Amino acid sequence: MKPDQSHIDRWLLARKQQRSNRTHALLLKGLLEGSVSTLSQAITLIESNTKEDIQIAQQLLSSLPEPKQTAKRIGITGVPGVGKSTFIEQFGMQLIKAGHKVAVLAIDPSSSRTGGSILGDKTRMEQLSMQPNAFIRPTAAGHTLGGVAQYTRQAIALCEAAGFDIILIETVGVGQSETLVHGMVDFFVLLMLAGAGDELQGIKRGIIEMADAIAINKADGENIKRAKIAKVEYDRTLHLYPEKSSSWQPKTAVCSALNNEGIDAIWEIIQEYIQVTKKNGFFNKKRNEQNKFWLIQTIENQI
Repeated sequence: MKPDQSHIDRWLLARKQQRSNRTHALLLKGLLEGSVSTLSQAITLIESNTKEDIQIAQQLLSSLPEPKQTAKRIGITGVPGVGKSTFIEQFGMQLIKAGHKVAVLAIDPSSSRTGGSILGDKTRMEQLSMQPNAFIRPTAAGHTLGGVAQYTRQAIALCEAAGFDIILIETVGVGQSETLVHGMVDFFVLLMLAGAGDELQGIKRGIIEMADAIAINKADGENIKRAKIAKVEYDRTLHLYPEKSSSWQPKTAVCSALNNEGIDAIWEIIQEYIQVTKKNGFFNKKRNEQNKFWLIQTIENQI
């Protein structure tokens, strides 16, 4: 069937008008008003490689005011198939019911051959994506290592400006380079499976050292007993590691994202961590160190 040319022309004209109205002043106004569509446009802008878009994006980022409240940034990683998307949906729904505005930045792996990504996380978070106080943005990792996309840091700043007080970053998945996300979040959750092999051999030492909490997911049905055993093993393992500079002892929990069980316990752990680290000054110290690190990273990328 031949497409209607007038319909295509109208669509192209609307797109052209949208781009012509994409000034940093209008985008900033929309962001500060909490417009989700403006936030989507702004993130698209910072991901663009065109000279005009890069210029507007830089103007927008430099004009962002200090956020009214500091958003809690939570990184969530885990082995493929651990249920990250299901966990994030249930976790996000609980946070929204508690009165929070939740942004989810989901990073999809890119093909090394074609450079393409599926970007299907939004379809797997159907319930959460329909909430007015939720924003889900899948982004391709591209050639950036560390489980994040090149512009994740800037996307976090845009989400904070739009009034989101909790930002969840879902990484590509556990791997040897899955470390950069730790440099942009306040709390790092490692999701694991029980009964999927030797619990102590199946994870990278570098990842478990960075984890502030380990959650054994899919603790339902016949897997509940295995999950509890795995929790004991992880508890023992975590006590073998040297004390963190935050003075926080990482904790473990079991949960079932499918049945929405144990998710609230993980939120309690996160709140306890934030309370402890704000009291001893580590929270702000870590934020300052992250800002310095990403300033250097930005300069190196530009060079």
